[in-house]
Amino acid sequence: MRLSLGFSPCPNDTFIFDALVNGKIDTGGLEFDVVLEDVQTLNEWALAGKLDISKISYGVWPLVQNQYQLLESGGALGKGVGPLLITKNPRATLTDVDQMKIAVPGINTTAHMLFSMAFPNAKQKQFMVFHEIEQAVLDGKVDAGVIIHENRFTYQDKGLLKLMDLGENWEQSLQCPIPLGGIVMRNHFEPSLRDKINALIKASVQYAFANYPNLAPYVHQHAQEMSEAVMRQHIDLYVNNYSIELGVDGHKAVESLLGVYQNIHSN
Repeated sequence: MRLSLGFSPCPNDTFIFDALVNGKIDTGGLEFDVVLEDVQTLNEWALAGKLDISKISYGVWPLVQNQYQLLESGGALGKGVGPLLITKNPRATLTDVDQMKIAVPGINTTAHMLFSMAFPNAKQKQFMVFHEIEQAVLDGKVDAGVIIHENRFTYQDKGLLKLMDLGENWEQSLQCPIPLGGIVMRNHFEPSLRDKINALIKASVQYAFANYPNLAPYVHQHAQEMSEAVMRQHIDLYVNNYSIELGVDGHKAVESLLGVYQNIHSN
């Protein structure tokens, strides 16, 4: 049986899925047509029901629940891993944010949800691919930007300043980890196949951890010009026990996110 599988080229995803898609674990006869795309594209494809199994931002989860089931393994939740709101203006303060032009990585991303939770009255938002945001702030195309992934580790080197840690705001407000990205599977599949996929992704994560800190060529191949140190920072932040299994805290985080989504969209 062949299934389509989409995830991002970011080190945390290639780390998680390497063993599954490169024959390092026994898949029991299952084969995967793998597509690597940025998370906003994957979100849009999930809304269209394009792939059998896909990484998504948890920000889009409320919109695809009728088409997909959330899997237990392979996602990204954690503490101290949330998006940051950054600027190059040393005089900018949080009270200025509602009037600022803000770059945000995609309308259905978790980053947008966390930003909207912190700044519900900010209206001048521009949505762009996450890796373009840092440069847009530097070039003055926007007043501030919401950054995720490897940009968390590089913004200070470029003279940019943090206005708020949006993940910290979430954690303090809701007392649970931040649900960043999850893995979903089309809900027309049999529960037995879903259980098998869950087990395979879990085994793939465990294989990766068993061989860490060595990084597979697959991770290097898709990490663009990232240094190995940044790849490891990326993995250390976004791959953890919640990637093996959501557990009680993970499910609480997802339920909290659904509550935040409803509050944002009822106002």
